[in-house]
Amino acid sequence: MNFGYALSGLLVGSIVGMTGVGGGSLMTPLLVIVFGIPPAIAVGTDLFYAAITKAGGAWVHGTSGHVDWKIARLLASGSIPSAILSIFVLKNLSVDRHAMAAFISTALGIALIFTSVAIVSRGRIGKLGRIAEDRIAIATVVLGVVLGFLVTFSSVGAGALGTVALFYLYPRLSATNVVGTDIAHAVPLTAVAGLGHAALGTVDFHLLGSLLLGSLPGIYIGSHIGSKIPEKMLRGALASMLILIGGKLVF
Repeated sequence: MNFGYALSGLLVGSIVGMTGVGGGSLMTPLLVIVFGIPPAIAVGTDLFYAAITKAGGAWVHGTSGHVDWKIARLLASGSIPSAILSIFVLKNLSVDRHAMAAFISTALGIALIFTSVAIVSRGRIGKLGRIAEDRIAIATVVLGVVLGFLVTFSSVGAGALGTVALFYLYPRLSATNVVGTDIAHAVPLTAVAGLGHAALGTVDFHLLGSLLLGSLPGIYIGSHIGSKIPEKMLRGALASMLILIGGKLVF
């Protein structure tokens, strides 16, 4: 076990517990920037990490009736095929390893910047114009396609971006159901993308074990601390951090 990795898992797990977002948004850039992990390895390992950590949350939300399975299936019908296609692209692109690392770093940085915007815009999302009722199902599948590509290439997007988009598409759905549905959808998506990365050899299972040792208690601790800190303050701090990290990766 690497103490630094476990400590990182504890930190990120605590932030996820406090804010509900930030897993992929923080873990992957932390591994790349602080520990010097190659971007492809960081993304692949974080995808497995997300699938395992979110599985417990999906089970709790599912048994509590907080998952709209119809919406989750619509998302998965777009995201799973696009994740598989993304893995195929990663496997067959005729580029050298350095070029691929640069591409993934840029994709990650852009995803982080969009995620930060999504976090601070969450409260204003209901003021935007509505999509026609008969097009919502199609829009949900398209959202799944976008998330599938984004998550597979950068490990970012399933949490903050997916949640904000669902708030827009389904304004009558309760916040708890939106979060539960997003988590339930994220589990198969990150599992498929993680397995694809494992097949490509871009998952470090020793690193994964160390991260999990820290993150599981971190989520528990963060969920208790979060209730005592204003959500607006937490989300503002997280969004600012993501913009700084995203800008560093892109530029």
